[in-house]
Amino acid sequence: MNQSSSSEAMRLDVSRQAPEEAVHNLVEHAAKLMVSDLFFNTNENGVGVEARHLGILRHISDLPGEVGRRCISHIKAVSGMNVAEKRRPMDGRWIFDRASGNRLDLRINSIPTLYGEDMTLRILDRDNRLLSLEDLGFRRRDYNHFLRLLNSPSGLILVTGLAGSGKTTTLYAGLSYLNNSERKINTIEDPVEYAIDGIRQSQINPKLELGFAELLRNILRQAPDVIMVGEIRDPETAETAVRAANSGHLVLATLHAPIAAGGIQSMLRMGVHPHFLSSSLLGVVAQRLMRTLCPKCKAAFDVSYAEHTFDEVKQWLEQGQGQSLYGPKGCVDCHMTGYSGRTGVFEVLSISPEVRKLIEEKQSTQSIRRKAVDEGLIEFRHSAMLKVAQGETSVEEVIRVVPAEYLALNEEEAAAPID
Repeated sequence: MNQSSSSEAMRLDVSRQAPEEAVHNLVEHAAKLMVSDLFFNTNENGVGVEARHLGILRHISDLPGEVGRRCISHIKAVSGMNVAEKRRPMDGRWIFDRASGNRLDLRINSIPTLYGEDMTLRILDRDNRLLSLEDLGFRRRDYNHFLRLLNSPSGLILVTGLAGSGKTTTLYAGLSYLNNSERKINTIEDPVEYAIDGIRQSQINPKLELGFAELLRNILRQAPDVIMVGEIRDPETAETAVRAANSGHLVLATLHAPIAAGGIQSMLRMGVHPHFLSSSLLGVVAQRLMRTLCPKCKAAFDVSYAEHTFDEVKQWLEQGQGQSLYGPKGCVDCHMTGYSGRTGVFEVLSISPEVRKLIEEKQSTQSIRRKAVDEGLIEFRHSAMLKVAQGETSVEEVIRVVPAEYLALNEEEAAAPID
């Protein structure tokens, strides 16, 4: 897929428009493309406008220097930021009314750079429906495991991954499943991305020194059944979340870790006592997002000349799957990218008695991962190749998203004799 042709298909020329009109049209254009972020980057000769579309950065417009600076000033004015302040980072918020009548919640951040201010607009579409658990991309087995975790009366469920990997979306889907008017559900978020009827949502406020840990301590006094912690960032939040899970609450939380077993080590490194973690932890879901091929233009390639392509995952394939490889082609509907959406790739680690023992003994990530695989964990590389075999994505996308170290064979497999 030619990256320049896909970027060209997304371009919008607003260089001759008034700043207010240019900003309005750029935000409308970004919303139509369903991008997650819009960037105004000040350079020596002007302001470049880029967008993150399905996780990929696309250049969509160029603004002359004066027009670009006035666009940035306009965004600051409508989002409650100090227009005169250009030397310090600032945050703002803008509720943008679209021509269609829908509303966008724009979270704004500006920082000073070498040639002037850069600005990022995080786009949250208030009218987008929340994804259900069925829409996330779980394999049936992993879906059932996750449901079993959610149906537990108490304990800790961790969702791990890199920034932008869809962790919050998974938590929202889990909360929507649990939100049946029979449970009191409280959340702590940064920011609150979607308002959900029936759920009590709180947002941290660093300016008031109101962080995750303090909010979590006080929410425990609200007698919730379920607590969602947007992110575990520090030892105090980690310890309080584990204590809440051990005292009869169901706690869902995210943290940064590359693989499921790595989430356990992240908690231990934050000083959580191994015994308390092992007794409270129900499971860890690690995830990444991969682009899905456009169904209208994806190209099929016969794999009969490479008949062992899907050998590692053939035990999980259904009849008819794994007969072809698919790749991106590009059409008007997908803006010449070859991709039309995203899906999750998951590792779901359920905590068995054997894994609990390894946690209590502070065993290594590798030891926990090996035991989990022995008990049926589907690793990232297998989950990703299943998506390829099922025609959902391409090999190129797997290589882009899943690091090489997780695509490689593990030590035992590498040492095994080849038939």
